[in-house]
Amino acid sequence: MKLKQYVSKYGVRLAIVVVIAALIALSVSNVLGGRAGLLKNADGALKAPVQKAATALLDWVEGIYGYLYEYDRIVEENNALRAENAELREANRDYSELKAENERLRALFEWSEKHTDFVLESAKIVAWDTSNYTSAFTVSKGSSSDIALGDCVVTEYGALVGQVIELGSDWATVRTIIDVDMDVGALVGEDSYAGVITGEFSLMKQGLTRITYLASGAQIFQRDEVLTSGKGGSFPAGLLIGDVSTVMTESGGQATYGIVKPACDVSRLSQVFIIKDFAVVE
Repeated sequence: MKLKQYVSKYGVRLAIVVVIAALIALSVSNVLGGRAGLLKNADGALKAPVQKAATALLDWVEGIYGYLYEYDRIVEENNALRAENAELREANRDYSELKAENERLRALFEWSEKHTDFVLESAKIVAWDTSNYTSAFTVSKGSSSDIALGDCVVTEYGALVGQVIELGSDWATVRTIIDVDMDVGALVGEDSYAGVITGEFSLMKQGLTRITYLASGAQIFQRDEVLTSGKGGSFPAGLLIGDVSTVMTESGGQATYGIVKPACDVSRLSQVFIIKDFAVVE
């Protein structure tokens, strides 16, 4: 049993014992005090150690209660400091989040100045799809914010994130660029060879996708940029999709498809921007 618990349970009994011992010692002293000779000497011999023991016990009990009082005060102060520390950590997290959001908005402003025809809507990611067979997330905005099915989703730097595939009044599901069901018209390399971004399960698990359906004779190389073509009207032309990391070729050297590393790491996203409207270039 811990000292504090022991004293809390038996402290009163100890104090009573000490007081009784002290009273007995004083009574014995008074009885023996009236006798002379040998009894007086015996009284002195008995009285001195008993009084010392009683005093020591009283000092011990007083010290224990003083310790308990000080212990409770320290515990109270420690709890107050912990609460204050938790509040400071929460304030620091809020500050860090606001700082990160301000940096994203600043970058978005710089990028959107080059695309004045874009109508953008900021949205926070509130949940990720838990399936192992898809790459999608839910955002905090929906049809009440004029978001529509098929809208394109980007980062603050204009990198393609994905496309809205499901919609509610105050939520929307976004399929990411690496999802197995994603299809986006794309251009690759300095000569802007046309192709299509299509997901593949094994690549999705690595955070990658691929560009395929390349035109005959297409020459693509590692580190070639991949951009949206704008074909079909769902995505604005010129959005950065990523870079070619590996080129897959046939025996004759003809490129069959390229593995693409997206410009955005979808696993690290917390806020995205939905392009609700843009000028379609024919």
